[in-house]
Formats: sequence, structure tokens, C-alpha cells
Amino acid sequence: MSVAAALWLTPERDRLGLSFQTLVKGYYNNERVAAFLEGLLDELAAPVVAIWDGGNMHRGDPIAELLRRSGGRLRVERLPPYGAELMPLEWAWGWLKNSRMCNFAPHNAVELNERAVAELTALSENQGLLGSFFHASLLPPPRTLLS
Repeated sequence: MSVAAALWLTPERDRLGLSFQTLVKGYYNNERVAAFLEGLLDELAAPVVAIWDGGNMHRGDPIAELLRRSGGRLRVERLPPYGAELMPLEWAWGWLKNSRMCNFAPHNAVELNERAVAELTALSENQGLLGSFFHASLLPPPRTLLS
């Protein structure tokens, strides 16, 4: 099972959001990441800035083509290759794996996916926890999240 996710801040900077997509028995390559981002662009009205590392799934022709087609609505900011401590989503993955699913023993990938989707759906509605991931990361948080 593989997950793509985006932790985002509204243009008004008053609310965090979590969008995610899962694949059962699959993985995210650059084509699937581009499709995920395209869906995010459809979901969010404002411009999108993707902050990510330079992994293979974040590079290549599908990503370049999406950037071109987005007409400037999508920008990419790359972090250092080993900059996990800068990524608020890394804290979300740790929370999911080490807190919510640490002793969960699914019978198959479908059951694992169902549990992950349920946990991520609940997380997407928890503003305090989403904000804590920004605070825990070394990425300077938006000023409105500091209060």
C-alpha cells in the first residue's frame, strides 16, 4: 500500500487541509504523483506551491508537463535530498505509523488501506494535530499558525 498526501494552508491562512490518495498493491511514480497534483489543482481554487524533496517521483516529464499545463497555478519548491525534518508531512507519517497503526496487523493490503484511509480522514478534520506537524518540523510555519 502506498499513500500520496498534501498538507495545505488556505489562501486566507486560517485553516489547514490534508488531501490524500492511496494505492493498494501499487506505488507512486512520477506519473501518479502528477495525477495526484492535478487532482489537487482541481480541488483547490488558489495557486498551489508543492514543497518536496528531489525524489524520482517528484521529477521527470510528467511533472514538467503538469507544471507547463498549470499555467503558473502550480509551483514547485525543492528541499534538500535529506530534509525530512523540514517536512510537516513526515510528522504525519510518524504519527500514523507509530501511534495509530503500530500494533495493527491487517490480514491483507485491502484491510491495511481501509484502516489508513479511516485514520487519515479523521486526521484531516483535526486542526490542532495538523498544526502540530508544522510546529514539530523545522520548516518555518506560517505566522498565523504560531498562535
